[in-house]
Amino acid sequence: MLGIMDALRQRRSIRKYQDRIVPKELMLQILETAAYAPNAHNAQPWRFIVLSEEEPKEALADAMAQVWLKELEEEHIPKNIRWATVNRSLERFTSAPILIMACLSMEDMDSYPDAKRQIVERDLGVQSLAASIQTLLLAAYANGLGACWYCAPNFCKPAVREALEIPDHVEPQAIITLGYADEEPKTPSRKPIADYVHMEKWGTPP
Repeated sequence: MLGIMDALRQRRSIRKYQDRIVPKELMLQILETAAYAPNAHNAQPWRFIVLSEEEPKEALADAMAQVWLKELEEEHIPKNIRWATVNRSLERFTSAPILIMACLSMEDMDSYPDAKRQIVERDLGVQSLAASIQTLLLAAYANGLGACWYCAPNFCKPAVREALEIPDHVEPQAIITLGYADEEPKTPSRKPIADYVHMEKWGTPP
């Protein structure tokens, strides 16, 4: 139990990686472990696309960058700031040894005739995918790897879908970078438990 608690507290988001190959067997073991996450109806609605070659990583990063540059331009962000911001993102994605595109598929989830229940069902799918991503991050850390969860695909789903030729029934949701860490981030501050835990009723701290 102490080992699990230590892993939960010590895992960090890693953005800088060593120029070192991640063994394919280890990567697949981590992805297989991600499938043991809790999920609604045991539908396992996660789908993962693994990118390890330079060309597809660069194509994906560039497709997302073009969307972001356009949005920053529409927000009247100065050109030099736009490019500096986007280039940082490009470098993070293209320099990571492995990119994992985490996607949602509703094909095995329940289907309802009314829109309200179907919206809730989609929420369950998103929660299930999030649980598998967290499991993936912990499995990576337990095996000596670093990883970072990015939600960038949510802002440019059509571009991501086109770049990776993702079918219509699969929805891109997040990118996880993966590799051997080349940094040791400090522990970020956390809110005191009384700020987020309420006993019996709202406003009663533990």
